[in-house]
Amino acid sequence: MQLPQTSLWANRKCLLICCVVSIANLQYGLDSAAVGGLQAMPGFLKVFGYPDPSAPGGYAIGSTFQQLIASLLTLGSFVSSMTAGTFSHFFGRKMALWIACVLNAIACVIQITSTNDAAIYMGRLILGFANGFLVTFSNIYTSEASPAHLRGVIVALFAYWVNIGSIIGAAVTNATKGRMDKASYQIPIGTLFIVPMILAIGLLFVPESPRYLLTKGRHDAAHKALVSLRGASVPPESVELEWIEMVKGIEEEKRSATTVGALDMFKGTDLRRTLLCFGIIACQTGSGIWFVISYGTYFLIVSGLSVADAFKYSIMATCLGFVGCNMGMYLMRRHMGRRSILMLGGAICGFSQLGLAVAATVAPSSRAMQNCLIGFMALFKWGYNMCVGSASYPVATELVSTRLRAWTVGSATSLGYFLAWLNAFCTPYFINPQNLGWGAKYGYIWAASNLLCVLFFFFCMPEMKGRTLEEIDELFTNKVSVWKFKSYETNIGNEAAREVKEKAVEHKEAAAQVQERDSRDGSQG
Repeated sequence: MQLPQTSLWANRKCLLICCVVSIANLQYGLDSAAVGGLQAMPGFLKVFGYPDPSAPGGYAIGSTFQQLIASLLTLGSFVSSMTAGTFSHFFGRKMALWIACVLNAIACVIQITSTNDAAIYMGRLILGFANGFLVTFSNIYTSEASPAHLRGVIVALFAYWVNIGSIIGAAVTNATKGRMDKASYQIPIGTLFIVPMILAIGLLFVPESPRYLLTKGRHDAAHKALVSLRGASVPPESVELEWIEMVKGIEEEKRSATTVGALDMFKGTDLRRTLLCFGIIACQTGSGIWFVISYGTYFLIVSGLSVADAFKYSIMATCLGFVGCNMGMYLMRRHMGRRSILMLGGAICGFSQLGLAVAATVAPSSRAMQNCLIGFMALFKWGYNMCVGSASYPVATELVSTRLRAWTVGSATSLGYFLAWLNAFCTPYFINPQNLGWGAKYGYIWAASNLLCVLFFFFCMPEMKGRTLEEIDELFTNKVSVWKFKSYETNIGNEAAREVKEKAVEHKEAAAQVQERDSRDGSQG
């Protein structure tokens, strides 16, 4: 039977707080789906494209404009993620999220009110700055705030919210796709105001990360934040045990480090952790997800589907991705470790991309090929969100040390954005008929990429399920191999438990002495 303090209900306050913070990721899914749909929307193409009687809807979009509106977002996110470590060191997690909300609102105003290409480019770039902070700091916060046994589920809220955003974005663009006026794209872009407003208000009731406060030497504030996160339903001894582990782990980090900065990511045992963190984020792009997210709807149209069918099937695939995300959160909590679910995800994604490519090779421009595209893209989104999408950020954020988490995760996220930008920039050349015209054969590249990802997960990724962040620090400090990570017994948890037990005994003895004294005084009276 599950202990009360390990259940989701007992940790409901922490879960609610982390849900508020991780809603920042909804913005990313919302924007990606909206922009992916805009590229196939006649009303948008009428303003920013050019007349083309042969194109569906009578309008087409230039490759340069298409590349820039997709890639400038990721370029801006790359830049802001690179600065995340420095910013966090001085201002913390919450302030970064508030600034991102302000930048997001400014970017939306620019994109809604302008019909100038240059202004749209600037709006996309600023929105990228905001998204970089939103994704990086929301996932850092949820990783540091959640208890060890729920960290996988809580940080996996990243994929949960991205999928909800994708569904909302796809539904909104589907609803406005028939309009031929500016409102066809202004309405989807206007939905990007929703998340910053909710998040900015919600952050007023969210405590700062206790681990961040500890690294700044603010012990009282850190302890208060931890108690606030855990709530009254978690036994005090469990909170005290976690607090002692946290303090010991961060003190040990400070003793072993002379400086805290970006270059420390590549020194000593932190080098291994940094490379693994970079690797897991790179594998997100290596799965081919950006190809499917950024160009899915447009790709289906290029492959011969009608505009209406392309939007409909894109929404269907996104909904299956949401189902997969929920399944992934359940599997990580109940049945599968991080390593095994990542390998399963790489295999499903690789098979799906290979299926796309083979269908285009064997039966090009046929109804059978279109059916295969619809089926394999849906399978891809389901498998990706169940496995790689759900597990990647929980793994990336728990891999690295507390004192370097903002630097390492920020740098890894920026690497992911750079790879996503590279993909967004190059994909049109591969799939567009006027360029290489590969179409679905582009899947061969991503099938090979997924094979490399599976090999990386098998040979390099340790299993960290159920470990506290401080235990993971000890495992890497002791240079434990991938194969022994799961069974290795750490000292820090045992020491913390012993201290809590000793304190409990002391409190019990003190209470007994007080009771004995009161009893003696009562008898004398």
